[in-house]
Amino acid sequence: MNWQALWLTIQLGVLVAAILLVAGLPIAHWIAFSRWRWKFLIEAVVALPIVLPPTVLGFYVLIALGSRSPLGRFWQSLTGHPLAFTFEGLVIGSVFYSLPFAVQPFAAGFASVNPRLLAASATLGASNAKTFFRVILPLSIPSLITGIVLSFAHTLGEFGVVLMVGGDIPGHTRTVSIDIYDKVQALDYASANTTALVLLAISFVMLALVYGLNRQVRMVAPWK
Repeated sequence: MNWQALWLTIQLGVLVAAILLVAGLPIAHWIAFSRWRWKFLIEAVVALPIVLPPTVLGFYVLIALGSRSPLGRFWQSLTGHPLAFTFEGLVIGSVFYSLPFAVQPFAAGFASVNPRLLAASATLGASNAKTFFRVILPLSIPSLITGIVLSFAHTLGEFGVVLMVGGDIPGHTRTVSIDIYDKVQALDYASANTTALVLLAISFVMLALVYGLNRQVRMVAPWK
């Protein structure tokens, strides 16, 4: 078992889930409540990583992070090293890859809040921000849990984007999925099986946690 790869993968998953929690909330709020005629185009862009082959997404992210891109040149001038094939680049690619797994549950939760509660909050003089934090967010806890856990679990198992953007650098970009691939390539099926079972167990626990917590929340707050 490559514990270094597992620890790096967990760090990546936690960081990506945290970023998507902060960045995904305003995007989800806009998707849930915007009445813009062409909103479906933004929804399609957000959902694109679900249907787009990971290698295609990874390729374009790699181009965007490369030394010839504005972002790549800026990062290199700032830090002295390229952004591609680094942990930081891996985080950026993973955020794009897991974006719909956070935003879509968030938006579904926001949209399911009873409109009468929003109207009552507005009648009482609450601002949009106050309504969001005191009404919408508390009533969307199951969806928030789902989005956070799914984005974390999805990041743990990603392969194509990781390989394209981060490569296979031990201690820097070698994640668990890449480690399993390396072991299979080396015909070390026993080690690959051990690592795969650990990843399987973690994924199962994550999903069980989502369903268990959401069930408890719905039992405590059945009025939504």
